[in-house]
Amino acid sequence: MTDAAAGAHRPDGARSVGPDRAVPRRALRLSVPALVAARLAGAVFVLWAVATITFFAVRLIPGDPAEAILGGPGSQTSPEALAAVRAQYGLDQPVLVQYLAQLGRLATGDFGRSYALRQDVAPLLVGQLGGTLLLATLALVVAWFFALLLATWSTRGDRLARRIGSGLEIVAAALPHFWLATALIVLFSVWLGWLPPISTSGPAGLVLPVLTLAIPLAGFLGQIMRESLLTALESPFVLSARARGEGERGVRWIHALRHASLPAISLSGWAFGSLISGAVVVETIFARPGLGRTMLNAVTVRDVPVVIGVVMIVAAGYILMTVATDLAQWIADPRLRRR
Repeated sequence: MTDAAAGAHRPDGARSVGPDRAVPRRALRLSVPALVAARLAGAVFVLWAVATITFFAVRLIPGDPAEAILGGPGSQTSPEALAAVRAQYGLDQPVLVQYLAQLGRLATGDFGRSYALRQDVAPLLVGQLGGTLLLATLALVVAWFFALLLATWSTRGDRLARRIGSGLEIVAAALPHFWLATALIVLFSVWLGWLPPISTSGPAGLVLPVLTLAIPLAGFLGQIMRESLLTALESPFVLSARARGEGERGVRWIHALRHASLPAISLSGWAFGSLISGAVVVETIFARPGLGRTMLNAVTVRDVPVVIGVVMIVAAGYILMTVATDLAQWIADPRLRRR
């Protein structure tokens, strides 16, 4: 019996990886808890960094938070009222003390009370969260559909089709949200009269906001997917599938496209975060309620608790989406499952 074969049946339960080395099974089991612990530590670090940067960035905005609490700069409140509000909300404390108090509240899930709206931040943001998540999710699905359609069409045609597809992807990826939203409103609302210029409660009110977010993202994902698909079609496993007699449709949709979609899947977490940030512009232009519009109004009036609450929710959503994309990669890539 060879050394490698003998190592496969060691009495101590170890798994041999060579003639002279053995890896204990216990070490292999510890890799999963270590990975989970690393992910949790990374998530906590991201949330802390986001809360810290937002806390100090909001304080760079000109103006007095106490005036915002009392109705804004035009409220003409007395110095005594301003002093009372500063003492009530802890604004008379040093910045470091305010920062640590803010972190303590966030650690317990307390986002505080809105300065301008006079209500708790958590219920306010929960009421706005559904609209933004719906908008971002639909935009991500539509962007993936456009990217798949454009990548498969451009790679099936000749060189001219690839150039046209590449040009469309570059143009789409470079379109600003505010310009694209204006162009879509002029085309579909003013000229054709098919869709409402502002977001309504029905499905028709979602079409233009979703397209505004999806088209630039589709151009970016399409570029990545097209290059990956061209590389996959020349890979040995595709040539092997063709040699076994599989049809062109099966080769593309089962083998090549599955491999080509992996880079785009890994970027979907980042893409979801970009959609949430783009929702600030889109929700404002189309007068659609959501987290983006709420945050813009809060920044305007220096409503610090609302701003921090929105940013923390967006950061948590980005972390969850990143975990979901890792899981999707694990499902789509058999090499990760074997590993």
